[in-house]
Amino acid sequence: MFETSARLLRLLSLLQTRRDWTGTELAQRLEVTTRTVRRDVERLRALGYPVHGSVGLAGGYRLGAGAALPPLLLDDEEAVAVAVGLRTAAGGTVAGIAEASVRALTKLEQVLPPRLRQQVGALESMTVPLTATGPTVEPETLTTIAAACRDHLRLRFDYPDRRGGESTRTTEPHRLVPTGRRWYLVAFDVDRNGWRTYRVDRMRPVPPTGPRFVPRDPPADVAAYVSQSVASAPYRYQARILLHAPAEALADQTSPTAGRLEALDGGRCILHTGSNSLETMALYIGLKGVDFEVLEPPELVDYVRALGTRLTRAARRSR
Repeated sequence: MFETSARLLRLLSLLQTRRDWTGTELAQRLEVTTRTVRRDVERLRALGYPVHGSVGLAGGYRLGAGAALPPLLLDDEEAVAVAVGLRTAAGGTVAGIAEASVRALTKLEQVLPPRLRQQVGALESMTVPLTATGPTVEPETLTTIAAACRDHLRLRFDYPDRRGGESTRTTEPHRLVPTGRRWYLVAFDVDRNGWRTYRVDRMRPVPPTGPRFVPRDPPADVAAYVSQSVASAPYRYQARILLHAPAEALADQTSPTAGRLEALDGGRCILHTGSNSLETMALYIGLKGVDFEVLEPPELVDYVRALGTRLTRAARRSR
């Protein structure tokens, strides 16, 4: 009986991770016959889980949604991960999510076994969250954008330009990218004929979405594209700095919203960053504590050279 129950949990877990499974695939994962899979599916149905099946060469199983669906079954690590995620979301950047996260966490804790409840409780009592103070995003805006990305529907929205004026953008949305402080949308701007990055907190979707579009080839690395756009594109000076250190050694001190590291070899990398101030940029690079060379812009080369001369004179006078 214990073996059967454990297999049912494993089967349910598999059905929750993917939309469609064939009987053969499930049998291979569970190391049983397809006949056993059919019997286990019937047991899940008897417990109230809506497992839909289809016959034929393309037949298989799918876990349906419904109000009568019993609670999800989580193992120890999954339960703690969900609790941590809910606690973190309570101080997040989505408007109104804090209260909903606390309610969901309370419900989860009520069904956790005592040993897990103690672990989660210790984590909560010993953690002080740093509540986000930046702009927040409405949940409805996120879900509208996510659905348009998923269903390949054109998305129109009002968006302020850099001069503060309003403009209406028509886009083919691709992906949402959260950075911890803000949410960004990567989309192809139809009118401007190019890929763009938009701050979601500034977007005001104009319903309805549509029509459908055929997805284009996106930037190779969406996360790197957003990092580059956020770190340099909005600024007067855009810089490329050769750093004499491995990219992985500098990753912890380089926020993706402040710069993007491009690995060259085992001992060097290039930092792509931007700023409206040469002084701020020079300070940011100098405090990394590694040797560097300014590749561009030439204004930063001149500023670093002059700064180096002043610092050398100051050092000599301090002897």
